[in-house]
Amino acid sequence: MKYLRTTAAALVSAIALAPMLIAPALAGDPLGTWLAGDKKGKIRIVNCGAGVCGNLVWLAEPNDPETNKPKTDNKNADVSKRERPLVGIPIVLNMKPSGPDKWDGQVYNSRDGQTYAGSFTLTGANTAELKGCVAVIMCKSETWTRSN
Repeated sequence: MKYLRTTAAALVSAIALAPMLIAPALAGDPLGTWLAGDKKGKIRIVNCGAGVCGNLVWLAEPNDPETNKPKTDNKNADVSKRERPLVGIPIVLNMKPSGPDKWDGQVYNSRDGQTYAGSFTLTGANTAELKGCVAVIMCKSETWTRSN
């Protein structure tokens, strides 16, 4: 009889502790500097409002080889922004949390000057996927890695 009470008590304790053992992991931290998938740029992700934003902070080749001047946002759809330097432009725009380790918002692509619906998803402690979509079925993504 004593054995049954001990076993029952252990079972009750195990059931009481189970939710703590299977609780979801805390969300990862997207903040910091990330090396873009092509390894040609770094983007710093910071808190902004209720989400995250990111600006281009480094380019492997910051100057235009033809003019030897800083590269500009010359493909921007907004003509008034085409003379601004690429370094400093917003890339990750006002992304809000949308699930564990995921933020949804917009992504600016300086290669074509367009802004797309996008997401930033942590895929590991030091890796993330940045995705930009024209429509749900027409998306491009790249893997970013944390940088110092």
